[in-house]
Amino acid sequence: MRKVPVGTVAGMERVVAVDWSGDKGPGQRKKLWAGVWTAATGKVLLESGRTREELIGWLVELAEDTPRMVVGVDCCFSFPAWFLAEHGCATVFDFWQQVAEGKGEAWLHRECEDARFWGKVGTGRTGKRPEEFCGDGLRRMMRSTDWENKIAVHAEGGDAERAAKMFGITPKSPFQIGGSGSVGTGSLRAMPWLMKLRQAGFRVWPFESSAVGEARPAPLLVEMYTRLLTGPVKKSNPMARREYLLEKKRTDALYAGLSRSVVEKARGSEDGFDALVCCLEMVRWREEFAGLRATEDPLLELEGITWRPGVVG
Repeated sequence: MRKVPVGTVAGMERVVAVDWSGDKGPGQRKKLWAGVWTAATGKVLLESGRTREELIGWLVELAEDTPRMVVGVDCCFSFPAWFLAEHGCATVFDFWQQVAEGKGEAWLHRECEDARFWGKVGTGRTGKRPEEFCGDGLRRMMRSTDWENKIAVHAEGGDAERAAKMFGITPKSPFQIGGSGSVGTGSLRAMPWLMKLRQAGFRVWPFESSAVGEARPAPLLVEMYTRLLTGPVKKSNPMARREYLLEKKRTDALYAGLSRSVVEKARGSEDGFDALVCCLEMVRWREEFAGLRATEDPLLELEGITWRPGVVG
């Protein structure tokens, strides 16, 4: 792992972890959560109650106030490279534009004829994984970063620590738009808003290099996967969340100073729990964000990389 000079990160002002949601209706206010650490106070807040539009506007305002800021969002920033090529996209930002112009909602529509998107029953598709993504075709439905974090870690010579975090978790693909744990809907509904953050001055890693440590800083946007940061815990179980947080408060200095209200919110909501834990893990590794550089790998330039501690591009 490349070390980042201490002097480049002394000014990190804010860390935000967003537990994203693809909900189209009023459920957004309940399901969208953000964990926020601010250097000036050293405090962590846990917030909900915003729509996607309101959340993005709030993040832009925070970045104007504290440009040395990193925001992690729990969704896929892209799709497999072959799918972008199929749609004539030379960059991920071309793909975001197409999604924003209507393709995203067209793929999500129940009557979409592209059967590669599954999880909803409709014309041309079923609720089951398409045959072309089964058996030897499994890898085709995954980006390289998804395959590495969700499947390859279990193979001989894989990463035992990451494999333990993924124990019992069914690998998900951005093509899955329905069913338990699906990530496609949230990702497609995130991309138009990610584009707005970039238009507002955010750098997007790994497609662009970080500037949070520069003399003229810019806020940074990274893709995260909550399971890689929370580790093996039954997050849907309120008692399991409670025990996790109690143990962390006893043994981890980052958690020791959390207010009672923040802990209670995380105990009461799986989405809030994810946002809080991910925020604190990003705070723990905040020195890495200034050193993130744009990837030079042609595949990753299209597919992106899920940030995790130790990954630099």
